[in-house]
Amino acid sequence: MLVTWVKVCGLTDESDVTAAVAGGADAAGFVNVTGSPRYVPLDVVAELAKDLPIHSVLLTLDLHPTEVVAVLEGTGLSGIQPYGEQAAAAAVVAFDAGYLVLYPQKAVSGLSLTDSPGIPLLDTPAPGQLGGTGQVFDWSLVGSLSERFILAGGLGPDNVAAAIETVRPWGVDASSRLEESPGRKHHGMVADFINKAKST
Repeated sequence: MLVTWVKVCGLTDESDVTAAVAGGADAAGFVNVTGSPRYVPLDVVAELAKDLPIHSVLLTLDLHPTEVVAVLEGTGLSGIQPYGEQAAAAAVVAFDAGYLVLYPQKAVSGLSLTDSPGIPLLDTPAPGQLGGTGQVFDWSLVGSLSERFILAGGLGPDNVAAAIETVRPWGVDASSRLEESPGRKHHGMVADFINKAKST
């Protein structure tokens, strides 16, 4: 049985980060997008990610490619999840510099996962939202993919096992459905989600 790679995203404080690490997550995600209820300033991100024993990924919006490596080095993060008009160029720069890249792609039929560097992340598209919609997309759109990819979009403890059994992703990513309020994780749900993802 392959053990699924698990990322818990939208972490905002030390207790949430500790819960993700203690639960056995493979990656902690931090959102540096102004206006998001999960927004964390870069200096705080650096503190939260300091000496983490797991991957740490920064979700960005329109971060200029020339800033990518400097920001990752300044925060000590191990990866990036870029969105916006600069996403493709930012992904290339980070990938070439040896960082983990989770590259967001829409869940649509006929999807090609070979156009961009890094590991594609399939999420539920929604106008004006980068992710964290809490909505599941039609998993049948994924089809049979041989490339490794990460499944996101409305995943929680109640459906992650079914998602893995149906889609067989390399990894899963969850945020809003692990919260007790926007930007604050429910630690029991975090542990339950990771356990079910790892044991499926």
